Amino acid sequence: MHPQFKNLVEIAAKLRAEGGCPWDREQSIASMAPKILEEGQEVIEAVEKEDWENLEEELGDVLFNIVMISQIASEEKKFDIQTVLEKIAEKLISRHTWVFGTDKAATAEEALALWIKNKAVEKTKKQA
Repeated sequence: MHPQFKNLVEIAAKLRAEGGCPWDREQSIASMAPKILEEGQEVIEAVEKEDWENLEEELGDVLFNIVMISQIASEEKKFDIQTVLEKIAEKLISRHTWVFGTDKAATAEEALALWIKNKAVEKTKKQA
């Protein structure tokens, strides 16, 4: 794990630990979920304003909310940030068959069509 990302994960754990932040310790997955939308909206606003310095900060806020939700889930023995990272890597590889496989996509439209097809195949496999 990248040292700075590991540090962020450790910060979330410390905030939630005994002697950590009372507000953070009170949070649940459900109470944190709306924060993703709030921070996402702030990301959109920064992009629309081309405010790159603020965008950098807002992306950090989104990332921290993901880390915090994963920390809570880990404490509840549901999943952890490591499995979140593993699953997104697997998904990106399996859906980008023109990069990591044998499909061909020369245009953005062709890539999108393959992404949609690959996503549908995954959903079918999950339902089986």
